[in-house]
Amino acid sequence: MRLSTLRFLLAAAVFALSAPAASAAELVVIVSARNPVAAMRPDQVADIFLGHAGRFPDGAEAVPFDQAIGSPLRDDFYAKVAAKTPPLLKAYWTKMIFTGRGKPPRELPNSAAIRKEVAKNPALIGYIDKASLDASVRPVLVVR
Repeated sequence: MRLSTLRFLLAAAVFALSAPAASAAELVVIVSARNPVAAMRPDQVADIFLGHAGRFPDGAEAVPFDQAIGSPLRDDFYAKVAAKTPPLLKAYWTKMIFTGRGKPPRELPNSAAIRKEVAKNPALIGYIDKASLDASVRPVLVVR
């Protein structure tokens, strides 16, 4: 009986220690490799993703793409770039939609889907796990 309890506690400890590592992925904000923007500040990125700005720093149109609701990448991105938790973000967009002042970015299911769409169009911007980067997109901000 004691051995099984010890095994359970050991398994729980291993799970608890591995969980933060999954959410600690390094994020990058990306644009198409054909987009001339080389770098952006966190406040500029937040403005685009929160609907306060619809343009890149060079004046070109900017259309954001979000990870799916509930994604650890999404939660991490908004916490670090816009200082918003999932409940705060939901309340923010509810208010923006209700008042007619904006709508949230379109969602895609994962980093690969976002990278694929952003690569096609210089007007798009998204965020992905750094491990998903390839030559079709360019990072403009590393989120740590």
